[in-house]
Amino acid sequence: MARVPRIELPSGLERRWQALRHLEAAVQEALDRALQTEHGLSVSEYTALAALAYSDDDGHLRQQVLAEAIPLRQSSVSRLVARLERMGLTERFHCPTDRRGVYTQITDRGRDVVTAARATYVDVLRQALAELGGDRQLAALVEQLHRGTDPAGLPQG
Repeated sequence: MARVPRIELPSGLERRWQALRHLEAAVQEALDRALQTEHGLSVSEYTALAALAYSDDDGHLRQQVLAEAIPLRQSSVSRLVARLERMGLTERFHCPTDRRGVYTQITDRGRDVVTAARATYVDVLRQALAELGGDRQLAALVEQLHRGTDPAGLPQG
């Protein structure tokens, strides 16, 4: 059997960053698989719909704000929004006071889809984190996610 090389990054910061990237990739893969199978959505599509559905601006956001919320590059968001629009889940419109400003609005069908997909998203997220919490390198990161605070240290539900 071939020897598997051991990689030891030089600093704790680099090792923790790499662990975070591994955690995110594993969870993303589980979410993508479940959302695609059960709802025909990618994680990016679900995340965009959720940002729109749960925004305090009546379900519409300027595309630049949506790009920051997901987060994705502006060019990727344009393609993503075009896909969601073809699926009948969003609509685009220009800002009446600034024709350069493009907004994306979630449709009623989009709200129904994100509501149905949210149960899958949350269940798979919990399950994936529980499984990954058993990994020695990822356990501390998973524990932080379960502590119930957001990045600003505010309690979460």
